[in-house]
Amino acid sequence: MSHWLRSRPASTDAMLAVFDDDATLRHALAFEAALARAEAAEGLIGIDAAEMIAALCGTIRIEPAELAAEAALAGTLAIPLVARLRKTLPEAAAKALHKGATSQDLADTVLARQIRAAVSLLQADLGRTVEGLALLARRHAATPAIGRTLLQDALPIGFGLRIAQWQAGIAAAGQRLAREVESGAVLQFGGAAGTRAGLAGKAEAVAARLAAELGLPNAAPWHGRREAIAGIASALAILIGALGKMARDVSLLAQNGIGEAREPAVPGRGGSSAMAHKRNPTACQITLSAALRAPGLVAGVLAGLPAEQERGLGGWQAEGPALTELFLVAAGAAEAMAGVAEGLEIDEAAIARNLEQAGLGSDIGESEALVAALLRGADR
Repeated sequence: MSHWLRSRPASTDAMLAVFDDDATLRHALAFEAALARAEAAEGLIGIDAAEMIAALCGTIRIEPAELAAEAALAGTLAIPLVARLRKTLPEAAAKALHKGATSQDLADTVLARQIRAAVSLLQADLGRTVEGLALLARRHAATPAIGRTLLQDALPIGFGLRIAQWQAGIAAAGQRLAREVESGAVLQFGGAAGTRAGLAGKAEAVAARLAAELGLPNAAPWHGRREAIAGIASALAILIGALGKMARDVSLLAQNGIGEAREPAVPGRGGSSAMAHKRNPTACQITLSAALRAPGLVAGVLAGLPAEQERGLGGWQAEGPALTELFLVAAGAAEAMAGVAEGLEIDEAAIARNLEQAGLGSDIGESEALVAALLRGADR
């Protein structure tokens, strides 16, 4: 069953590809191949067996739908995947496959690699957003505009100060996510009970080789500790919320009767099927929808933190789907706001008119200095 009509409007092709079935299988097979090579290098399995395993992992073609049905029955992807590989291998290589590893080692390591790939995609659009907003904030730092608190006219501000606040929030949230991913998306290799048993005292050396080949930081087994994954999920939600703050303000500024700013005109975007005169803030809609979904997704991850003993039941299994959804909607929001940041239409005449009608003067305080300070902080 395809979910393109549901998933693609809220995300991007590139992010969907990071988490699709083909990518998941590639990472899972890469784990088994890298593990075999690492164990052969440490003399734990034969070199010939490792080469057979690696060759098979690089060439085998598996129908995802069939494997998914088997994984649903088994309770984890690793069980049917390893069984299929073993059926194809000679006896010695079949016994060597997956040595010292457990299902969660594969699942968590696959997820860690997907997280890192996903963050790289997000950072590109976040960079566009931050740079675009910085240009606008500087350009309009001294443009007097009406500030609004509690949705009512307040005192004048520099229009660029509002934009600089968006920029600072998004930049800080992106930096927080990068920190969480760097410390949390790491190798998982602990074996059945997290003790790295059955590897003749060479498990740490195997783990170091495995981590290096898979492009992940090495780490002690973390089967039962899920705070790092929860931190990544929370940071994603904060980022989505920061993008949502920008989207909320742009959509309010674009309202009839205010008209101070609006999304860039893009062919095919923002129209109405029934009202040809409308120009809807569709990018803001995508982002605000993501911001509405994110808290519930994070709540499920946080609920799994009290994991049972060495490996929990139900909690960590819920993380992958929730994180996938978070990354998908984050990608849609980041791409949407990047386009807005780069092409935001600002109507200075409307800004001046609204300020004059408010009758509150034009003293914008230290808005210009605050814009400069915020932009400096965002660059750190």
